[in-house]
Amino acid sequence: MQLERIGEVAILRMRAGKANAIGSPWLARMDELIDQAARARSPALVITGHEGFFSAGLDLPSLASLEREEMAGFIASFAHTMLRIFELPFPVVAAVNGHAVAGGCVLSLQADRRIAAEGDFLIGLNEVRLGIGLPGVVLETLRCQLATPSLFPVAVEGRLVGPAEARALGLVDELAPPERLEARALERAAELGALPREAFAEMKAALRAPVAHRVRDGLEADARRWAATWFSDDARELRKKALERLSRKK
Repeated sequence: MQLERIGEVAILRMRAGKANAIGSPWLARMDELIDQAARARSPALVITGHEGFFSAGLDLPSLASLEREEMAGFIASFAHTMLRIFELPFPVVAAVNGHAVAGGCVLSLQADRRIAAEGDFLIGLNEVRLGIGLPGVVLETLRCQLATPSLFPVAVEGRLVGPAEARALGLVDELAPPERLEARALERAAELGALPREAFAEMKAALRAPVAHRVRDGLEADARRWAATWFSDDARELRKKALERLSRKK
């Protein structure tokens, strides 16, 4: 993964394997790049993926061997990194170039605006279909970003939808032709970045700090609760099948 600058706007390109799957090395690198973007005082940040994937979610093979306490620690680290993006004092635009599933959808929801390419790919939170719950960082930021009627199909049913339905549900804010996605995301980021910086930061913090506080206040207990669903019999069996499908695709 790397950070570059196009005009005044920083763009973070996720290139972490084929699907930008999220594991511990991914989180560490993302934290490094967030630090770089903050130090550079860029007026705005665009986050995007590559080769048909924004992010396919958690890196299941790398997490398969973790014990319960280790998994709870990982999800706490995941929450920490997501909240860092959620609370950045400058505008963040997600350019959703391809599949944004589970943790990948969570990542996009930390942005201020989400623009998706038109195309045949999936967006959503399918955790319930894998037998696992949603940690507090997902639930709280989801409530912050989506209208109430969208919460049931997205969180409880775990529906994966195409870009047009994702827009209708509020998972993304607008669509762009694939060849225009990056340019449109940069335009939108520049528009937001042109707003008075301190006023923008103050208003964003006023809206988002209470959400982040709720997540942090219950983080330890929440991580243990979520880990319990991860190690349930249903989740183990569904995860095993998912790993088998992944191995057949290689």
